[in-house]
Amino acid sequence: MAWRIENGLALIDGRWSDAPLAIAGATLAPDGGAGAPALDASGLLILPGIVDLHGDAFERHIMPRPGVRFDTKLALRDTDRQLVANGITTAFHGVTISWEPGLRSLDAARAFVSMLIDLRGSLSCDTRLHLRWETFALDEAAQVIRWLELSPSPILALNDHTTGSVLKGSIARKIGQMAERSSLSREGYMALLDHVWSRRDEVPMAIEAMTAAARAHGNVLLAHDEASPEERLRFRALGAVSSEFPLTLQTAEAARAAGEDVILGAPNVVRGGSHNGALDATDAIRRDLCTVLTSDYHYPSPLHAAFKLADGAPDRLAAIWPLVSGNPSRVARLRDRGSLGEGHRADLILVDAGDMAHPQVVATMVAGKIVYASRAIDRLPVPTLASAAE
Repeated sequence: MAWRIENGLALIDGRWSDAPLAIAGATLAPDGGAGAPALDASGLLILPGIVDLHGDAFERHIMPRPGVRFDTKLALRDTDRQLVANGITTAFHGVTISWEPGLRSLDAARAFVSMLIDLRGSLSCDTRLHLRWETFALDEAAQVIRWLELSPSPILALNDHTTGSVLKGSIARKIGQMAERSSLSREGYMALLDHVWSRRDEVPMAIEAMTAAARAHGNVLLAHDEASPEERLRFRALGAVSSEFPLTLQTAEAARAAGEDVILGAPNVVRGGSHNGALDATDAIRRDLCTVLTSDYHYPSPLHAAFKLADGAPDRLAAIWPLVSGNPSRVARLRDRGSLGEGHRADLILVDAGDMAHPQVVATMVAGKIVYASRAIDRLPVPTLASAAE
Protein backbone atom coordinates (compact mmCIF):
# COMPACT_ATOMS: atom_id res chain seq x y z
CA MET A 1 0.00 0.00 0.00
CA ALA A 2 1.20 3.51 -0.77
CA TRP A 3 0.26 6.52 1.33
CA ARG A 4 0.85 10.24 1.33
CA ILE A 5 0.47 11.95 4.72
CA GLU A 6 -0.25 15.65 4.31
CA ASN A 7 -0.79 18.77 6.42
CA GLY A 8 0.90 17.39 9.53
CA LEU A 9 4.14 18.39 11.23
CA ALA A 10 6.70 15.57 11.00
CA LEU A 11 9.84 15.11 13.08
CA ILE A 12 12.59 14.40 10.53
CA ASP A 13 16.29 14.44 11.42
CA GLY A 14 15.61 16.34 14.62
CA ARG A 15 13.60 19.09 12.93
CA TRP A 16 9.95 19.75 12.21
CA SER A 17 8.83 19.56 8.60
CA ASP A 18 5.45 20.32 7.03
CA ALA A 19 6.35 18.57 3.78
CA PRO A 20 4.20 15.57 2.77
CA LEU A 21 5.46 12.21 3.99
CA ALA A 22 5.40 9.36 1.46
CA ILE A 23 5.09 5.68 2.25
CA ALA A 24 5.56 2.89 -0.27
CA GLY A 25 4.80 -0.57 1.05
CA ALA A 26 6.50 -0.96 4.42
CA THR A 27 9.01 1.87 4.07
CA LEU A 28 9.26 5.64 3.85
CA ALA A 29 9.67 6.74 0.25
CA PRO A 30 11.63 9.66 -1.22
CA ASP A 31 9.29 11.01 -3.90
CA GLY A 32 6.44 12.63 -1.94
CA GLY A 33 3.96 9.91 -2.87
CA ALA A 34 2.33 11.73 -5.79
CA GLY A 35 -0.88 9.96 -6.80
CA ALA A 36 -1.06 7.81 -3.64
CA PRO A 37 -4.08 7.93 -1.32
CA ALA A 38 -3.60 10.89 1.00
CA LEU A 39 -4.20 11.04 4.74
CA ASP A 40 -5.05 14.41 6.21
CA ALA A 41 -2.94 14.96 9.35
CA SER A 42 -4.07 18.54 9.91
CA GLY A 43 -3.24 19.66 13.43
CA LEU A 44 -1.29 16.48 14.20
CA LEU A 45 2.35 15.68 14.90
CA ILE A 46 3.91 12.83 12.93
CA LEU A 47 6.49 11.08 15.11
CA PRO A 48 8.69 8.00 14.74
CA GLY A 49 7.09 5.04 16.46
CA ILE A 50 8.15 4.27 20.03
CA VAL A 51 10.65 1.44 20.49
CA ASP A 52 10.21 -0.10 23.94
CA LEU A 53 13.25 -2.10 25.09
CA HIS A 54 11.86 -3.24 28.43
CA GLY A 55 8.21 -3.68 29.28
CA ASP A 56 6.61 -6.19 31.62
CA ALA A 57 3.12 -4.72 32.04
CA PHE A 58 1.86 -7.75 30.12
CA GLU A 59 2.26 -9.65 33.40
CA ARG A 60 -0.77 -7.76 34.72
CA HIS A 61 -2.79 -9.05 31.79
CA ILE A 62 -1.78 -12.59 32.74
CA MET A 63 -2.11 -12.16 36.51
CA PRO A 64 -4.04 -8.98 37.40
CA ARG A 65 -4.28 -10.12 41.02
CA PRO A 66 -2.08 -12.54 42.99
CA GLY A 67 -3.07 -16.08 42.11
CA VAL A 68 -5.62 -14.97 39.47
CA ARG A 69 -4.42 -16.10 36.04
CA PHE A 70 -5.77 -15.52 32.56
CA ASP A 71 -5.05 -17.25 29.26
CA THR A 72 -1.68 -16.23 27.76
CA LYS A 73 -3.10 -15.84 24.26
CA LEU A 74 -5.79 -13.49 25.52
CA ALA A 75 -3.19 -11.55 27.51
CA LEU A 76 -0.85 -11.14 24.53
CA ARG A 77 -3.59 -9.93 22.21
CA ASP A 78 -4.91 -7.47 24.77
CA THR A 79 -1.37 -6.23 25.44
CA ASP A 80 -0.86 -5.77 21.71
CA ARG A 81 -3.85 -3.44 21.51
CA GLN A 82 -2.57 -1.42 24.43
CA LEU A 83 0.88 -1.10 22.88
CA VAL A 84 -0.20 0.36 19.56
CA ALA A 85 -2.82 2.58 21.23
CA ASN A 86 0.06 4.17 23.15
CA GLY A 87 2.28 4.65 20.10
CA ILE A 88 4.60 1.68 20.71
CA THR A 89 5.46 0.12 17.35
CA THR A 90 8.29 -2.17 18.50
CA ALA A 91 8.15 -3.85 21.91
CA PHE A 92 10.52 -6.18 23.73
CA HIS A 93 8.48 -8.09 26.29
CA GLY A 94 10.50 -8.47 29.49
CA VAL A 95 10.01 -12.15 30.35
CA THR A 96 11.62 -13.00 33.68
CA ILE A 97 13.08 -16.47 34.11
CA SER A 98 13.56 -16.96 37.82
CA TRP A 99 13.93 -19.70 40.41
CA GLU A 100 10.53 -18.65 41.76
CA PRO A 101 7.47 -20.77 41.05
CA GLY A 102 4.41 -19.11 39.54
CA LEU A 103 4.33 -16.11 37.21
CA ARG A 104 8.11 -15.88 36.74
CA SER A 105 8.92 -19.57 36.69
CA LEU A 106 10.56 -21.42 33.84
CA ASP A 107 7.27 -23.17 33.02
CA ALA A 108 5.46 -19.83 32.77
CA ALA A 109 8.24 -18.48 30.54
CA ARG A 110 8.05 -21.55 28.29
CA ALA A 111 4.31 -21.06 27.84
CA PHE A 112 4.77 -17.36 27.10
CA VAL A 113 7.62 -17.80 24.62
CA SER A 114 5.77 -20.56 22.79
CA MET A 115 2.61 -18.47 22.52
CA LEU A 116 4.50 -15.40 21.35
CA ILE A 117 6.20 -17.43 18.61
CA ASP A 118 2.79 -18.68 17.47
CA LEU A 119 1.09 -15.28 17.58
CA ARG A 120 3.86 -12.91 16.54
CA GLY A 121 2.88 -12.75 12.87
CA SER A 122 -0.68 -11.73 13.74
CA LEU A 123 0.20 -9.02 16.27
CA SER A 124 0.02 -5.37 15.26
CA CYS A 125 3.12 -4.29 17.19
CA ASP A 126 6.50 -5.74 16.18
CA THR A 127 6.77 -7.82 19.34
CA ARG A 128 10.05 -9.39 20.46
CA LEU A 129 11.64 -10.97 23.52
CA HIS A 130 13.68 -9.45 26.31
CA LEU A 131 14.86 -12.42 28.39
CA ARG A 132 15.41 -11.30 31.98
CA TRP A 133 17.49 -14.10 33.49
CA GLU A 134 17.80 -14.15 37.25
CA THR A 135 21.45 -15.03 37.81
CA PHE A 136 20.55 -17.39 40.68
CA ALA A 137 18.20 -19.36 38.39
CA LEU A 138 20.94 -21.92 37.85
CA ASP A 139 18.78 -24.87 36.81
CA GLU A 140 16.93 -22.70 34.28
CA ALA A 141 20.04 -21.35 32.53
CA ALA A 142 20.29 -24.09 29.88
CA GLN A 143 16.83 -23.27 28.52
CA VAL A 144 17.61 -19.54 28.42
CA ILE A 145 20.77 -20.25 26.43
CA ARG A 146 18.70 -22.22 23.90
CA TRP A 147 16.27 -19.29 23.57
CA LEU A 148 19.16 -16.98 22.67
CA GLU A 149 19.17 -18.64 19.24
CA LEU A 150 15.60 -17.57 18.44
CA SER A 151 14.86 -15.23 15.56
CA PRO A 152 14.39 -12.33 15.86
CA SER A 153 17.26 -12.25 18.31
CA PRO A 154 16.14 -11.69 21.92
CA ILE A 155 17.69 -9.13 24.22
CA LEU A 156 19.27 -10.74 27.30
CA ALA A 157 19.41 -8.94 30.64
CA LEU A 158 21.25 -10.15 33.71
CA ASN A 159 19.13 -9.66 36.83
CA ASP A 160 20.01 -10.33 40.46
CA HIS A 161 17.10 -9.72 42.81
CA THR A 162 18.25 -12.55 45.08
CA THR A 163 21.21 -10.83 46.70
CA GLY A 164 19.15 -7.76 47.54
CA SER A 165 16.42 -9.91 49.05
CA VAL A 166 18.83 -11.82 51.27
CA LEU A 167 20.97 -8.89 52.35
CA LYS A 168 17.97 -6.69 53.17
CA GLY A 169 18.68 -4.18 50.45
CA SER A 170 16.17 -2.21 48.41
CA ILE A 171 14.42 -5.40 47.27
CA ALA A 172 13.89 -6.89 50.73
CA ARG A 173 10.70 -4.94 51.38
CA LYS A 174 9.13 -6.63 48.33
CA ILE A 175 9.33 -10.12 49.86
CA GLY A 176 5.59 -10.19 50.55
CA GLN A 177 4.81 -9.17 46.96
CA MET A 178 7.25 -11.76 45.61
CA ALA A 179 5.69 -14.49 47.74
CA GLU A 180 2.20 -13.60 46.50
CA ARG A 181 3.39 -13.63 42.90
CA SER A 182 4.85 -17.09 43.49
CA SER A 183 1.69 -18.38 45.22
CA LEU A 184 3.76 -19.20 48.29
CA SER A 185 3.39 -18.22 51.92
CA ARG A 186 5.96 -15.76 53.18
CA GLU A 187 7.55 -18.55 55.22
CA GLY A 188 7.62 -20.89 52.22
CA TYR A 189 9.17 -18.20 50.04
CA MET A 190 11.87 -17.46 52.62
CA ALA A 191 12.73 -21.16 52.90
CA LEU A 192 13.11 -21.40 49.13
CA LEU A 193 15.18 -18.21 49.08
CA ASP A 194 17.53 -19.68 51.71
CA HIS A 195 18.04 -22.76 49.55
CA VAL A 196 18.74 -20.68 46.45
CA TRP A 197 21.18 -18.49 48.37
CA SER A 198 23.10 -21.57 49.52
CA ARG A 199 24.18 -22.10 45.87
CA ARG A 200 25.63 -18.61 45.46
CA ASP A 201 29.15 -19.89 44.75
CA GLU A 202 27.85 -21.40 41.50
CA VAL A 203 26.53 -18.09 40.18
CA PRO A 204 29.73 -16.52 38.74
CA MET A 205 30.39 -19.55 36.53
CA ALA A 206 26.78 -19.55 35.33
CA ILE A 207 27.05 -15.86 34.42
CA GLU A 208 30.24 -16.55 32.47
CA ALA A 209 28.51 -19.32 30.50
CA MET A 210 25.41 -17.23 29.83
CA THR A 211 27.28 -14.16 28.63
CA ALA A 212 29.61 -16.27 26.47
CA ALA A 213 26.54 -17.75 24.77
CA ALA A 214 25.05 -14.27 24.25
CA ARG A 215 28.26 -13.03 22.67
CA ALA A 216 28.44 -16.11 20.43
CA HIS A 217 24.86 -15.64 19.20
CA GLY A 218 25.12 -11.85 18.84
CA ASN A 219 22.42 -11.01 21.40
CA VAL A 220 22.21 -7.53 22.84
CA LEU A 221 23.31 -7.95 26.46
CA LEU A 222 22.17 -5.65 29.28
CA ALA A 223 23.01 -5.57 32.98
CA HIS A 224 20.11 -4.67 35.25
CA ASP A 225 20.28 -2.77 38.55
CA GLU A 226 24.04 -2.22 38.63
CA ALA A 227 24.90 -0.79 42.04
CA SER A 228 28.35 0.70 41.46
CA PRO A 229 30.89 1.75 38.80
CA GLU A 230 32.78 -1.42 39.67
CA GLU A 231 29.78 -3.53 38.70
CA ARG A 232 29.48 -1.54 35.46
CA LEU A 233 33.12 -2.36 34.70
CA ARG A 234 32.58 -6.05 35.44
CA PHE A 235 29.50 -6.42 33.25
CA ARG A 236 31.06 -4.33 30.49
CA ALA A 237 33.90 -6.86 30.36
CA LEU A 238 31.27 -9.60 29.90
CA GLY A 239 29.72 -7.78 26.92
CA ALA A 240 26.95 -5.68 28.49
CA VAL A 241 27.59 -2.34 26.83
CA SER A 242 24.43 -0.61 28.12
CA SER A 243 23.42 -0.10 31.74
CA GLU A 244 19.78 -0.83 32.48
CA PHE A 245 18.31 0.84 35.57
CA PRO A 246 21.60 1.66 37.36
CA LEU A 247 20.97 2.22 41.05
CA THR A 248 23.32 5.17 41.60
CA LEU A 249 24.31 8.36 39.82
CA GLN A 250 27.95 7.27 39.99
CA THR A 251 27.14 4.11 38.03
CA ALA A 252 25.26 6.09 35.39
CA GLU A 253 28.16 8.55 35.20
CA ALA A 254 30.62 5.69 34.65
CA ALA A 255 28.50 4.32 31.80
CA ARG A 256 28.10 7.69 30.11
CA ALA A 257 31.81 8.50 30.53
CA ALA A 258 32.48 5.34 28.51
CA GLY A 259 30.02 6.45 25.82
CA GLU A 260 27.45 3.82 26.82
CA ASP A 261 23.68 4.06 26.92
CA VAL A 262 21.83 4.29 30.22
CA ILE A 263 18.27 2.93 30.28
CA LEU A 264 15.67 4.12 32.81
CA GLY A 265 11.91 3.85 33.18
CA ALA A 266 9.50 6.38 31.68
CA PRO A 267 7.03 5.95 34.60
CA ASN A 268 9.75 7.49 36.77
CA VAL A 269 9.43 10.70 34.71
CA VAL A 270 5.64 10.70 34.55
CA ARG A 271 5.24 10.13 38.30
CA GLY A 272 7.97 12.59 39.25
CA GLY A 273 10.38 10.04 40.69
CA SER A 274 11.11 6.38 41.27
CA HIS A 275 8.52 4.31 43.13
CA ASN A 276 11.28 2.39 44.92
CA GLY A 277 13.77 5.13 45.74
CA ALA A 278 16.08 4.59 42.76
CA LEU A 279 17.52 7.25 40.45
CA ASP A 280 15.32 10.20 39.49
CA ALA A 281 15.07 9.80 35.70
CA THR A 282 14.20 13.45 35.03
CA ASP A 283 17.29 14.62 36.88
CA ALA A 284 19.41 12.00 35.10
CA ILE A 285 18.18 13.19 31.70
CA ARG A 286 19.01 16.80 32.56
CA ARG A 287 22.54 15.68 33.45
CA ASP A 288 22.85 13.62 30.24
CA LEU A 289 22.97 10.48 32.36
CA CYS A 290 20.00 8.77 30.68
CA THR A 291 19.71 8.10 26.95
CA VAL A 292 16.78 5.65 26.78
CA LEU A 293 13.35 5.55 28.41
CA THR A 294 11.28 2.37 28.54
CA SER A 295 7.70 1.57 29.52
CA ASP A 296 8.93 -0.62 32.40
CA TYR A 297 5.55 -1.47 33.95
CA HIS A 298 3.26 1.14 32.27
CA TYR A 299 2.76 1.30 28.49
CA PRO A 300 1.39 4.89 28.28
CA SER A 301 4.49 6.32 29.98
CA PRO A 302 7.04 6.66 27.12
CA LEU A 303 4.72 8.97 25.15
CA HIS A 304 3.71 10.99 28.20
CA ALA A 305 7.24 11.18 29.59
CA ALA A 306 8.56 12.70 26.37
CA PHE A 307 5.86 15.36 26.33
CA LYS A 308 6.31 16.10 30.03
CA LEU A 309 10.04 16.58 29.55
CA ALA A 310 9.36 18.86 26.58
CA ASP A 311 7.22 21.09 28.81
CA GLY A 312 5.24 22.48 25.88
CA ALA A 313 8.25 23.42 23.72
CA PRO A 314 8.27 21.79 20.25
CA ASP A 315 12.04 22.15 19.87
CA ARG A 316 12.51 20.47 23.22
CA LEU A 317 10.21 17.64 22.14
CA ALA A 318 12.32 17.17 19.01
CA ALA A 319 15.43 16.81 21.19
CA ILE A 320 13.73 14.47 23.70
CA TRP A 321 11.94 12.11 21.30
CA PRO A 322 15.08 10.05 20.48
CA LEU A 323 14.99 8.76 24.08
CA VAL A 324 11.91 6.69 23.18
CA SER A 325 12.61 5.96 19.53
CA GLY A 326 16.00 6.48 17.88
CA ASN A 327 18.18 5.67 20.89
CA PRO A 328 16.43 2.42 21.87
CA SER A 329 16.56 1.38 18.21
CA ARG A 330 20.31 1.86 18.31
CA VAL A 331 20.68 -0.13 21.55
CA ALA A 332 18.60 -2.97 20.05
CA ARG A 333 20.66 -2.80 16.82
CA LEU A 334 17.51 -2.18 14.78
CA ARG A 335 18.91 0.15 12.15
CA ASP A 336 15.75 0.17 10.04
CA ARG A 337 13.59 2.21 12.43
CA GLY A 338 13.64 4.93 15.07
CA SER A 339 13.46 7.89 12.69
CA LEU A 340 11.46 9.05 9.71
CA GLY A 341 14.39 8.74 7.35
CA GLU A 342 14.05 7.68 3.74
CA GLY A 343 14.15 3.90 3.41
CA HIS A 344 13.32 3.28 7.07
CA ARG A 345 10.34 1.18 8.10
CA ALA A 346 7.16 3.19 8.08
CA ASP A 347 6.67 2.90 11.85
CA LEU A 348 5.08 6.15 12.91
CA ILE A 349 2.36 7.71 15.01
CA LEU A 350 0.00 10.65 14.52
CA VAL A 351 -0.40 12.56 17.77
CA ASP A 352 -2.89 15.21 18.80
CA ALA A 353 -0.79 17.52 20.98
CA GLY A 354 -3.40 20.23 21.38
CA ASP A 355 -3.03 19.60 25.10
CA MET A 356 0.73 19.08 25.43
CA ALA A 357 0.29 17.75 28.96
CA HIS A 358 -2.03 15.00 27.73
CA PRO A 359 -1.07 13.99 24.17
CA GLN A 360 -3.32 11.52 22.40
CA VAL A 361 -2.30 8.97 19.80
CA VAL A 362 -4.74 9.37 16.91
CA ALA A 363 -3.23 6.69 14.67
CA THR A 364 -0.37 4.19 14.66
CA MET A 365 1.29 2.77 11.57
CA VAL A 366 3.59 -0.27 11.66
CA ALA A 367 5.53 -1.20 8.51
CA GLY A 368 3.23 0.99 6.42
CA LYS A 369 0.00 -0.50 7.78
CA ILE A 370 -2.47 1.44 9.91
CA VAL A 371 -2.92 -0.78 12.97
CA TYR A 372 -4.69 1.64 15.29
CA ALA A 373 -6.92 4.69 14.90
CA SER A 374 -8.73 6.37 17.78
CA ARG A 375 -11.00 8.29 15.43
CA ALA A 376 -11.77 8.48 11.73
CA ILE A 377 -8.75 9.44 9.65
CA ASP A 378 -9.77 11.65 6.78
CA ARG A 379 -8.58 10.72 3.33
CA LEU A 380 -7.92 13.63 1.02
CA PRO A 381 -9.31 13.25 -2.52
CA VAL A 382 -6.72 11.86 -4.89
CA PRO A 383 -6.25 14.31 -7.80
CA THR A 384 -7.46 13.06 -11.19
CA LEU A 385 -6.32 14.16 -14.61
CA ALA A 386 -9.59 16.02 -15.06
CA SER A 387 -9.31 17.95 -11.81
CA ALA A 388 -5.66 18.74 -12.51
CA ALA A 389 -6.61 20.15 -15.92
CA GLU A 390 -9.19 22.39 -14.31
